[in-house]
This record gives sequence, C-alpha cells and structure tokens, in this order.
Amino acid sequence: MHPRSCDRKKGCMSKLFKLFCKSFCIEKGNIKRIAVSDNNISFSVESVSMTDKIDVLISEDVIDARIRELAAQIDADYAGESITLLCTLKGAVFFACELAKRITIPVFMDFIQTASYEGTQSTGTVSMKLDVPDEAIEGKHIIIIEDVIDTGRTLSVVKEMMLKRKPASLKVCSLLDKHECRVVPFDGDYIGFTIGNDFVVGYGLDVDQKYRNLPFVGIVQ
Repeated sequence: MHPRSCDRKKGCMSKLFKLFCKSFCIEKGNIKRIAVSDNNISFSVESVSMTDKIDVLISEDVIDARIRELAAQIDADYAGESITLLCTLKGAVFFACELAKRITIPVFMDFIQTASYEGTQSTGTVSMKLDVPDEAIEGKHIIIIEDVIDTGRTLSVVKEMMLKRKPASLKVCSLLDKHECRVVPFDGDYIGFTIGNDFVVGYGLDVDQKYRNLPFVGIVQ
C-alpha cells in the first residue's frame, strides 16, 4: 500500500476513534482511560467513577475568607518588597493562584515538583522532578506554597535545599496542616487551616487524580 494511503487511513481511523471516545464518554457519563495500539484500533476502557460521597469539611466561602487574611498578612510582612511564590505541583496550584490574586505587593511565581519514596525505614527519600535554577532563589524573598503539611518530611528536605541557594528569606505557606501526622519537626509560617488526619480532596487535593477541581475541601466517605 502506498505510504500516503496508509497515512490517510491512519488519519481517518484516528478521527473516527476520537469521535467514538467522545460519544462513549458522554453516553456513559464517566471519565475513561483508553489505551490504543499503533497498528490496530484495539483498546481497553477503564471506568473511573466520580460518584464517591464527599462531605464538605471547609466551604468555598470560608477558604476564600481565610486566603484574604493570609494575603493581608503577607502584604504586611513584606511591605515594600517583592516576593516569589514557589508553588509545589500539583496540589498547591489552586491555592497559590488564589493567594497570588489577593496579594497587593509585587508577586513572581515559580514551580517545583517533588517525588517521595518511603521504604521500610522511618526516613524517606525526596527527589526533585521539577526544579528551578539557583538564580530564581538567590537573594529573593521566597514563600513555598503547599497544599497540605502532614509528615513534614518532604517540606523539610525542600526547605533545606532552598536555603542552600541563599534566598533573602524563606517561609512556608500551606492551605492545610495535619499537625498530628508529623514524623519530623516542622512548622509552617502561614497556615490556612489545621485539620485532623482525614483524607481530604478538593481545592487541588486529589485521590487518583480526581476531585482537584472541587471548590471546597471535603472528606471522601
């Protein structure tokens, strides 16, 4: 078969497949994970339920009011300065954006992503999946933005890494704090809410990548 014919056939099959996926997802009302081979339109579909019962723990209005308070506190603490919000991906993105919109002093934003691996030992290993150059930290007022502080292990390592890059100042701001979960000493500088050890979702927090987009913080039942 002529190469162009193959390309046209593959293009048509791709379009048909996309249309099928779109109609299938709409009909079933679920998110679908679909794997496609290169040579055939053979695929597997895994349904991901979005029907878990979620109880609201912290409402959208309460979160909004608290973020405004945190922004005002940061404005006062850094009056006359500019700051860099160092957002930890993925969970802190929602919080970081809402906080940045309410801060009135000059704000720069950057992003990091960590990976934690815990074995049978009581200590974990933290690696950086996405980092920033030293010049983004050195001499700057840095506020690490986190969604939740729990064991404190990851943030302790990240904070130590950033201090080695000689920032003008370094603080941590977290939407949530599960203080009873600490396994290493660690305190945030700006905390939205202190909560118990419930597994929470929403406002950036997820379970299997679901529920990040909820406008509140809730507990999955």
